[in-house]
Amino acid sequence: MAGRGVGRALLGSGLLAVTLLGGAGGYGLGLVTTGQQASAGTTAAPLPGASAGTPSSTPSSTPSRKLRRDDSEPLQADDIRYRTRVFDVSSVVRSHVSVRVPSRWEMTLQDPVKDMKFNEPERRRAVRVQGGFKITRPPEDSMKVRIGQFKALPADKMVSVLSHTVDPATKNATLTYNYADPDNNTLKLGLIRWVADDEGLCILEIAVTGLPQDESALADILDHASESATRSDEPLN
Repeated sequence: MAGRGVGRALLGSGLLAVTLLGGAGGYGLGLVTTGQQASAGTTAAPLPGASAGTPSSTPSSTPSRKLRRDDSEPLQADDIRYRTRVFDVSSVVRSHVSVRVPSRWEMTLQDPVKDMKFNEPERRRAVRVQGGFKITRPPEDSMKVRIGQFKALPADKMVSVLSHTVDPATKNATLTYNYADPDNNTLKLGLIRWVADDEGLCILEIAVTGLPQDESALADILDHASESATRSDEPLN
């Protein structure tokens, strides 16, 4: 699994945060700008149809929406205690998943049942874990699909892809982006990691969200989750 240093390096350029709204089918968000950045020890996965270091899309119009900043105290990595949570999620198959997440966060099965979400009691941060899909493609391909979904969304949702990287050692792929939270019109930061198995194929999608000032802690949460995650499958009845 990806080391904790990778997650923190991805956040080193002041990434912003995102609330989890959906799984492989897309987030209902619109792309504003897209850039890319490779962290130390990783290689950037090029956006479809874009060259390295070049924005892959241009908004059709500049959104006039103004966002407010949530000035809540930042989450501190040293204050987080973790515990292993075990659950089942289903789509094409039933996946039995084990993952370490913040111990106080509430576990909630999503609809559809391919996602499990862990909500902070204050509802400012969350972790989402998706399984139940066929293990057929590398994490980089799953990340490219998500980027394509973002590109197809309207600009007024204010989504910006900030970096997309593939760890050459683990084959894990990580996407970072920001957007406007539609529930309270605040700026948020999100990280999604597609976790590879020993054969380099994607077994889980893990996403972490929070506030811009939470960046270090969010990286720590994502690393704990992706490094500890396991999955075993059985057919649906």
